Amino acid sequence: MKKTYLTITCLLFVLFFISSAFVPSKSPSLAGGEEKFIPKTEVAPKLLSNACSRNRSSDASITHVMLHFCSNAAKKPENPYNLKDILNIFETYRVSAHYIIDREGIIHHLVNENRAAHHAGRGHLAHEGENHHNDLNGRSIGIEMMAIGTQTEMSKFISTEKYQKINKNDVGFTEAQYKSLARLLKDIESRHADVSHDRKHIVGHDEYAPSRRSDPGSLFDWNKIGLTLN
Repeated sequence: MKKTYLTITCLLFVLFFISSAFVPSKSPSLAGGEEKFIPKTEVAPKLLSNACSRNRSSDASITHVMLHFCSNAAKKPENPYNLKDILNIFETYRVSAHYIIDREGIIHHLVNENRAAHHAGRGHLAHEGENHHNDLNGRSIGIEMMAIGTQTEMSKFISTEKYQKINKNDVGFTEAQYKSLARLLKDIESRHADVSHDRKHIVGHDEYAPSRRSDPGSLFDWNKIGLTLN
């Protein structure tokens, strides 16, 4: 029975992640190679297959950056941040973000910016009109941070018993992550004129899909990247 519960819990976690991230593409191809899509800050290439993303619309403009947290805590609460494990989940279920920042602050480049990563899914931002429902994948850059939220925020994904197995040092975000995120945001904003350094353009997944998502959550300190919580 315990094994069955574990299997169901892990499956629910994965299905929840997929439903949150993927919106079918209707966009035509966009020619790659434009300088504005190439990061100037130091990144470690770990490109996912194109099955995990799609072409952006030929007239698409990057308008937002969406922040997320991720881990493999549902399966390995004692070792939740193995990069290979996380990327295998992305590849298996064809979800993605453009970048993932590990606990040491290394920025791993997963999807080229001229492609739309499967990270935002269905939802909308409160300050935008109905014509922008369910479309943020196509006009945003997704950044994952290896992090775990509060027990309440993680309750949709893992049981209380499993959450208690997580090392307290693995909960929340690291200073190295904040520094790297600030550097990456500055780079993105310098290359995409429509992305301003404010809370209308730098958003959390929990703002876009509050009924389904809780990341980056209450443990994320917006002040550390020069912004404030709304």
